[in-house]
Amino acid sequence: MPGKRSLNVAVFPSAKRERKAITLDIKLEVLRRFEVGEKLSQIAKALGLAVSTVATIRDNKEKIKANSQIATPLRASRLTRHRSAVMETMERLLHVWLEDQSQRNVPLSVTIIQEKAKSLFDDLQRERGGSSQTEKFSASKGWFVRFKERHCLPHFKMNSTAPGNKGVYPEVLRSIIEEGEYTPQQVFNVDETGLYWKRMPEGMFISVEEQAEPGFKSSKDRLMLLLGGNAAGDFKLKPLLVYHLENPKALQGYSKPNLPVIWRSNKKAWATRSIFQEWFTYFFCPAVEKYCAQNHLTNKALLILDSAPCHPVNLGDLSDNVRVEYLHSSTADSVQPMGQGITSTFKAHYVRRTFEHILEATDGEDTAMIREFWRNYSIMDAVDNIAVAWEELRPATMNSVWKKIWPECVQFQSVSQTDNIAQLQQNIVTLAKNVAFEEVVEADVDQLLRSHEEDLSNEELMQLEQEPAGEEESEDAPPALRQLTTGELSAAFSHFEAGLQVLTNNSPDDEWKLQVSRAINDAINCYRDLYKEKKRRSKQLS
Repeated sequence: MPGKRSLNVAVFPSAKRERKAITLDIKLEVLRRFEVGEKLSQIAKALGLAVSTVATIRDNKEKIKANSQIATPLRASRLTRHRSAVMETMERLLHVWLEDQSQRNVPLSVTIIQEKAKSLFDDLQRERGGSSQTEKFSASKGWFVRFKERHCLPHFKMNSTAPGNKGVYPEVLRSIIEEGEYTPQQVFNVDETGLYWKRMPEGMFISVEEQAEPGFKSSKDRLMLLLGGNAAGDFKLKPLLVYHLENPKALQGYSKPNLPVIWRSNKKAWATRSIFQEWFTYFFCPAVEKYCAQNHLTNKALLILDSAPCHPVNLGDLSDNVRVEYLHSSTADSVQPMGQGITSTFKAHYVRRTFEHILEATDGEDTAMIREFWRNYSIMDAVDNIAVAWEELRPATMNSVWKKIWPECVQFQSVSQTDNIAQLQQNIVTLAKNVAFEEVVEADVDQLLRSHEEDLSNEELMQLEQEPAGEEESEDAPPALRQLTTGELSAAFSHFEAGLQVLTNNSPDDEWKLQVSRAINDAINCYRDLYKEKKRRSKQLS
């Protein structure tokens, strides 16, 4: 009997199935498709998911929606691996800090980001105590890579050892000015800056008492200002103010268009591209046109900006009369006119004006009266003092800061004496002593002014999630807007769906399709809610 032939068959170990990350935005997209009536199998096929996965997402609808209200950015991948609340909070606050650095065009490095992450984690552990103390976190390079992937981080300005050629840009600018035949009255620069509007020197009794109180510290409440003017120095633009509330109680009864600032809101009090674009189109361009007409100039202007993320790159396409040029990131900090002392001088004027306000209201004798005044000092008081402080800056000062970028236009080689920061600090100390703050010295004022430019501390990042005391939204309804009917809304939804269907049927990339669908549906959710509310009211009436 012939022997059995051995089978020469190679046996391969079964490949380990790769676990697929399901991002929060995909889960929300699944739920949205269920809400509009799509079937389970259709959703699974469209999004490339298993039917069982789609069913699980549907069954956890309420939990997913609750998580979406507090989650890190929607594109952040969430695997089944458990991540602690401390780690989740740390990464969320770190993302806020990174956005703040990006807003201010601050250069970063991997090491700086890792150190910030580690310090945030340690502070959160100390704050929460208990079982969180046992978790270890080293902010390794591996963690950083995964963090970037989870949060789909944009490109941040990174530190570079290569020096920028700072002497080149004035030549470039000169050629642009000669080509466009712009005069100093027609060349503008603007820049964003943060302001802690209710902050006083640390040693003052009102500051000491505030630190001892629990809860949100009003001295941590920050707003953003966009300040700027022309190279001639004779035209300062109306400040744009971005606050974290649209309707604080202190503004109740005031008409926002009549405020001495352009009032806009953003949850984190940051300028966004949409806010900046609106400012450019509806405020800057008309203001330039009016100014040119009053001064018998051709309606044209050159606007010089840094490359901050909130400055859209297409601004030049929005106006036939305004040319927009962007400073290179390596030279912006050293040559941008508004960064050569305008913002710091403005803040010194603001602090001085605030002390004057206290003195006028209290006569500076009764500490109880001063304490009461400061407790009631509101964002509306700050708006008024911002306007006064901005008005204080002299044309000589506004003109002199252009000497690095356009020396030929400078008529005043130094700032006005009234805008000298050292002199302003002395004035502030004198006023402080007149308001019974004998302990204040120039070093305290200098530290206060510098604090406006410092990074967000860990404490400030954690307090961003707290509701500021005393500045709640007004319960008054905003002015009535034009009304949309359910028919108009329904027609609009149909147009959106038809447009999305065209993209879906012809998109070369499934990821694009998902991103666009998600973005558009997020953008019009407010109108969907309006439609549902109108239908609900209609049923009640019938």
